[in-house]
Amino acid sequence: MIAQTKISKKNTDKQQKIAETAVKMFAEKGYANTSTSEIAKGAGVAEGTIFRHYGTKDNLLLAVILPFIKESLPSMAENVIKEVYSEDKSFEEFLKAFLQNRWYFIFDNQELFKVIVKELLYSEDLKKELLPFFSETVLKRLLKIINLYKGRGELSDLPSDKILKMMFTLIAGYFVSSFVLSLEPSTNVPTDEIDQLVQFIMNGIRKEI
Repeated sequence: MIAQTKISKKNTDKQQKIAETAVKMFAEKGYANTSTSEIAKGAGVAEGTIFRHYGTKDNLLLAVILPFIKESLPSMAENVIKEVYSEDKSFEEFLKAFLQNRWYFIFDNQELFKVIVKELLYSEDLKKELLPFFSETVLKRLLKIINLYKGRGELSDLPSDKILKMMFTLIAGYFVSSFVLSLEPSTNVPTDEIDQLVQFIMNGIRKEI
């Protein structure tokens, strides 16, 4: 994911070189294992130049990854739905497949996930920039899926946006606790945990017969 980042054309030559070097090193060594001094050396600039332009390594990562997120998230969201949805699946089966798919994705990009979660907690500017975009590109697609299954009579008569809010709160909390708060994230998809989460969600939104 990081290796495909689109670098902003508004960058100066030095910023462009810093960003390209950072992307390459993050992809090769991982975010946590890459220091700003290594990035500076690889880009042929002083480490102070990085701090002057970006302030912190976290800000540098966000500066090079946010353009990629905005350009690629809509198509990524569409592809995820295509991968996990099929007409013969129940909503419970769809939800399980969706959670497993996203678990693998976050596992592969957990360093980026940690930084974005942390920055969202403290940066109002990032919230204003990223959350509406996420709602428009991802949540709207999930809302369509919820409406589809409500039409089939599988889900409760709660308003669809309420169902989505409850689901997203539980799912986001699960991934944050698994990859941000956990000292030792699992290296394999925890199928039992995901099954339990799916059942917990379904008990709240399943249509009663």
